[in-house]
Amino acid sequence: MAQSYDMIVIGAGPGGYVAAIRGAQLGLNVLCVEREHLGGICLNWGCIPTKALLRSSEVFHLMHRAKEFGLKADGVGYDLPSVVQRSRGVAKQMEGGVKHLLKKNKVTTMMGEARLAGKGKVIVKIDKGEEEVTSKAIVLATGARARELPGLEADGDLVWTYKTAMTPPRMPKKLLVIGSGAIGIEFASFYNTLGAETTVVEVMDRILPVEDAEISAFAKKQFTKQGMKIMEKAMVKKLDRAKGKVTAHIEVGGKVEQQEFDTVISAVGIVGNVEGLGLEEQGIKVDRTHVIVDEYCRTGVDGVYAIGDLAGAPWLAHKASHEGVMVAELVAGKNKVHPVRPESIAGCTYCHPQVASVGFTEAQAKEKGFDVKVGKFPFIGNGKAVALGEPDGMVKTIFDSKTGELLGAHMVGAEVTELIQGYVVGRQLETTEEDLMETVFPHPTLSEMMHESVLDAYGRAIHF
Repeated sequence: MAQSYDMIVIGAGPGGYVAAIRGAQLGLNVLCVEREHLGGICLNWGCIPTKALLRSSEVFHLMHRAKEFGLKADGVGYDLPSVVQRSRGVAKQMEGGVKHLLKKNKVTTMMGEARLAGKGKVIVKIDKGEEEVTSKAIVLATGARARELPGLEADGDLVWTYKTAMTPPRMPKKLLVIGSGAIGIEFASFYNTLGAETTVVEVMDRILPVEDAEISAFAKKQFTKQGMKIMEKAMVKKLDRAKGKVTAHIEVGGKVEQQEFDTVISAVGIVGNVEGLGLEEQGIKVDRTHVIVDEYCRTGVDGVYAIGDLAGAPWLAHKASHEGVMVAELVAGKNKVHPVRPESIAGCTYCHPQVASVGFTEAQAKEKGFDVKVGKFPFIGNGKAVALGEPDGMVKTIFDSKTGELLGAHMVGAEVTELIQGYVVGRQLETTEEDLMETVFPHPTLSEMMHESVLDAYGRAIHF
């Protein structure tokens, strides 16, 4: 007889395992099925290990600046295998933490591949064969994987996806990164800092295309200063592979030029893991590899939900986690469950300098018909930033001039991925410009720039 559960979660990434834990906290009997790694791509091959790599490159960068701080550091170097080993160790530690949390919350876990097999039925393929389990609520949280374009497919030797880039067989000497979204620009930043001659090709008219145009321009200037070559409105048409080298055919300005590299990292987006789940057979609609859902992550098929990367943009771990909580609370019958609003979810990119944002860009706000007030404040005007030796950066805020609503906030510079949460909370609480201007920010901190940016939007900046 098939084992029955109150909720079955397929996938144990940041969406799935959080949904499972929240469901268990609410008294549900929960099964979480995972085919590969507890914690999913984010914890094992994405968010966490990449930050460990980037931290190593950041420290390496600072070691070279020792003289600026009155310090001495001779013979500075790095050991790439040790850098990678630390990163993998961090990921392993975090995976163990997820295993502990699931056990602590009495979530049943099953390692295997799951597929829908009828109303409320799931078949899990395990080592010993197949097992049928049932539930009135099924949460699909299978995530996504790297998109591969024809002719640019990864081979693990000359052309890498993010997985190979995190466990590299060698240190690239001349590197091509295709795509300048968060994944591409983070790897470009990591390898460029360690000494690779790095070129970034972006098909759009600017790098970091989802960010505010001013922030993208500022970041480009900093990357160029660090030695990166940035090619915008450019496209890699094909890659000719030979022993130890790749010739990239890059179309830019209507002409195709050939450039030679020893390594290519492809970071051209993601596709949802929809295969083998039995979605079409159950009437679940898929659009361009992502499951179509409503604001409560319902698929339109009774009792089946989809969360995280599988359910579409924004493709962010924290979005997946909060969707997981929301769905678990819906399943448990909790009152006043609020849908996740994409425009209130912060995006963070951990390159050097860091980039972070929430809400609308200036262009988006104007397109939506808002009469805007825009404030800006540079890092060079902040005492803490100068003391840290990080004077390059800016904070930009956008308000509705009629209501004072904070429409968007955009940052580039040191530690902005930590600062952005202040504006996220402000938007969640429907804070106005008046509330922010009357808030006392501690001194000396980087957060004071957030205050000054708000003041600047209304012609009241003090320190610039």
